[in-house]
Amino acid sequence: MLTVLVIHSKPNPHLRAAASMILSVTRASATLRPFRPRCLLPISFRRTVNFLVRWRAMASVASTNAGGVERKTALYGSWKSPITADVVSGADKKLGGIGVAGDGRLIWVETRPEEGGRAVLVKESENSGDKPIDVVPSEFAARTLAQEYGGGAFSVFDNVVIFSNYKDQRLYKQIIGDHRQSSLNPATTIVSVNVDDETIQDPKEVVSGNDFYAFPRIDSTGRKMAWLEWSHPNMPWDKAQLWVGYFSEDGKLQERVCVAGCNPAVIESPSEPRWSPKGELFFVSDRNNGFWNIYKWNEYKDEVIPVYSLEAEFTRPLWVFGISSYDFLGDEERHSIVCSYRLNGRSYLGILNDVDGSYSALDTPFTDVGNVVAGSNCLFIEGASASHAVSVVKITLDSNNKQVPLFSVIWSSSTDAAKYRSYFSLPEIVKFPTGTGEYAYAYFYSPSNPDYQAPVDEKPPLIVKSHGGPTSETRGILDLNIQYWTSRGWAFVDVNYGGSTGYGREYRERLLGQWGVVDVNDCCRCARFLVEEGKVDEKRLCITGRSAGGYTTLACLAFTETFKAGASLYGVRDEKAYFERSPINFVDKFTCPVILFQGLDDKIVLPDQAQKIYKALKEKGLPVALVEYEGEQHGFRKAENIKFTLEQQMLFFARTVGHFKVADPIVPIKIDNFD
Repeated sequence: MLTVLVIHSKPNPHLRAAASMILSVTRASATLRPFRPRCLLPISFRRTVNFLVRWRAMASVASTNAGGVERKTALYGSWKSPITADVVSGADKKLGGIGVAGDGRLIWVETRPEEGGRAVLVKESENSGDKPIDVVPSEFAARTLAQEYGGGAFSVFDNVVIFSNYKDQRLYKQIIGDHRQSSLNPATTIVSVNVDDETIQDPKEVVSGNDFYAFPRIDSTGRKMAWLEWSHPNMPWDKAQLWVGYFSEDGKLQERVCVAGCNPAVIESPSEPRWSPKGELFFVSDRNNGFWNIYKWNEYKDEVIPVYSLEAEFTRPLWVFGISSYDFLGDEERHSIVCSYRLNGRSYLGILNDVDGSYSALDTPFTDVGNVVAGSNCLFIEGASASHAVSVVKITLDSNNKQVPLFSVIWSSSTDAAKYRSYFSLPEIVKFPTGTGEYAYAYFYSPSNPDYQAPVDEKPPLIVKSHGGPTSETRGILDLNIQYWTSRGWAFVDVNYGGSTGYGREYRERLLGQWGVVDVNDCCRCARFLVEEGKVDEKRLCITGRSAGGYTTLACLAFTETFKAGASLYGVRDEKAYFERSPINFVDKFTCPVILFQGLDDKIVLPDQAQKIYKALKEKGLPVALVEYEGEQHGFRKAENIKFTLEQQMLFFARTVGHFKVADPIVPIKIDNFD
């Protein structure tokens, strides 16, 4: 029941007309009550009409869509949506790094599901509006297998591009063929490659001996190199070292200095070393306040100086090579730093003056900013928001590094996403108690479809997503995978459980020695919190996850009774190191349906792991299904497999716990112990 308050202090024809309009649309649904305020405030006609527009929208939203058509009443989960699995799989392009060529045009790597997930090196067209140019021919793919997760697949030297070809993991200059022996399992070293000579030469080893390396960066003089290294069992976000070496005439490092990470009294994880145009070394570290902030190395005094201190993250965890969270604008005489940082689940972009420590924000429509690369009087950023798909955008600056109105999209992961805007569910940041005196965070998406409404007394089923990593961070950006669910009447929550990045080292270290405990607890607590808030149906709680999130999914199903069904995509398990936390060792504790998806070429999570879990659950008599894909690795890249996975997940949940019929014409796979 709605109550409308009409306030006026003296005769006014405009207000009288507005009041009449309100009365004409409320007689059937609202209660009119006289109101005698203590103080009468003057109300303008514009404010009254604005109120009218807002009120009419609220009054009609329950029964009609934006076009005035009566909404259909249907069970949550059964709604029909134009955001189909074909749309999602076709829009699932991924960005694999960006760089700037000598002519100032952008170069990037994009994966194309419609081409079997091929990673293509692409260059911005010379004329605005023209189609970008593929740099590599169709038989090549720019992708590395370094540490299996890859990244950093190309480098640009003026107008020469050096890239790693996926099939043989050899380096190629432009399109010159190199038919030497395959190197699919290379040693971890830093090597030098001669790009001036046309002859084919083997790379020369520069640094070796440690377990892992990243970010080799040579200064503009060619005399010094910075790099990052770390040792097993540390991950780079746990503990790493930043070194600088000085080259001799024959190209060997004759002197080395540890800039950060070598003091046992200071536990830090430096990242992203970069030389300024002036030849000073900058990097990001969490050494002081536990947050990744920007620092500068004073070479002559051998001391590290904070540039800008903030309880926010100026970089991301080093899962893949090639990340670039900041860059330099200007030249040796005058330069500044363009950078992005994340604070409380949101990104900010700005220009930092390292001399006086001042920071000025740049205005963009994005709440999430990834890679940042400087060009000539411009910068390129990877940005996204709740209503903008991941895009690469060019921002033009004036001579004072002030933003000008020129703003152009160079690349988008989904060029057609905007036409589905009326179906989008916007994320709500949720802060929930973990039961340990701490809080964790998530993005909650309510069901959203302008063509449908649910019965009054029904609450929606819920999908809880546990992200991979596990030290990754889920972000509240437009993801058609999520909108596929919400536009069909599902609620969806993306959890940043303890251990996620983006909230500082203390939050990140909650998972140390507690994987399978903290993440499981937080996912369950988040689901229970949403039940208690009255937002979802307690009897239809489902969970899904990929890689490390797949492990968390299986652990939630094995060791708790919160969820009614689960889907694990190439989920990690370790039946030896964490015996008491490995779901495969406790199949007897599973009590609900499970579906598993696995790539048969996965070297991180071997296929036999999913097969063992599947057989064990089948023998126990639980509803279970296993989907295996030829030619897929750790993460599905082919459009047809992305589509099939999404559709079968939804149908599996609908059939086993949903209690509704889906609107899409999907042929179900066989569910053992169910069909």
